[in-house]
Amino acid sequence: MAQARKAAASSTATARKSEGFTPEERAAMKERAKEVRASARRTSRADKAAEDEAAVLAKIAEMQDSDRVMAERIHAVVKASAPHLAPKLWYGMPAYAKDGKVVCFFQSARKFNARYATFGFNDSAHLDDGTMWPTAFALTEVTAAGEERIAALVERAAG
Repeated sequence: MAQARKAAASSTATARKSEGFTPEERAAMKERAKEVRASARRTSRADKAAEDEAAVLAKIAEMQDSDRVMAERIHAVVKASAPHLAPKLWYGMPAYAKDGKVVCFFQSARKFNARYATFGFNDSAHLDDGTMWPTAFALTEVTAAGEERIAALVERAAG
């Protein structure tokens, strides 16, 4: 009977290991913890805003070519269409917040080894449309038409 319990416990432990976080997810959590610690050390609101934007631009500069180009264009569109949103890093991704809450974010394809980048919105975005609406969009390229759609969505989301 004791051996049966050991075998069951061993198989449960094995199953738990396989259901854990991926290396990319663990890296994102570590990045978020680092962001929170850095934010707690800042003194003035102006310093925080300048450092946050610099961190977003640095993160964008680190991206591979296609993701970097899309992130740069999205950053410009968000800044133009909702200048009151504050750029900040969120789980290591460029994000834009209102009153400290992330409204939208750009996730590069490399972030979680996806085949496309994503531009997404959190629940603080005001995009409600009936009982179902999209909260993330797959991106392979940001065209002029895409920029217009992103600008309209960001304006609406930022309220």
